[in-house]
Amino acid sequence: MVKTFDGAAFRAAMQEKQTLVVDFWATWCGPCRMLAPVMEKLSEEYEGQAQFVKIDVDDNPDLAREYSIMSIPCVMVFKDGKLAGKQVGFVPQAAMKEFLDRYL
Repeated sequence: MVKTFDGAAFRAAMQEKQTLVVDFWATWCGPCRMLAPVMEKLSEEYEGQAQFVKIDVDDNPDLAREYSIMSIPCVMVFKDGKLAGKQVGFVPQAAMKEFLDRYL
C-alpha cells in the first residue's frame, strides 16, 4: 500500500533510516495519475523490503526544493537516510520494477 506523507512524516521516516520509495507527484499531473496504479502494484510486490509513499509537491514545496524536483512524477529511493536512486517521468510497470530492483 502506498501511504501519503507530509514533510514531517517523511523526515521522521528518514530519521528511522527506513528504506523508502517516494513518489513526488501532484493532483493536476496526468503522468502522475498514470503512475499511481503502477506504484500501488509494486508496493504490494515489494512489501517488507521498502515503504512506498507519495508526497504532493504542491503541499510540500520545501521538500521539492530540497530534492531539486523540477519534473514530476519523480520517484526516489532512499536507503539508510540517503538518496540511492532517482527516476523522473512516467515509466511502465516493467521499467519501474527494473529501476527498483537496482536499489532494493
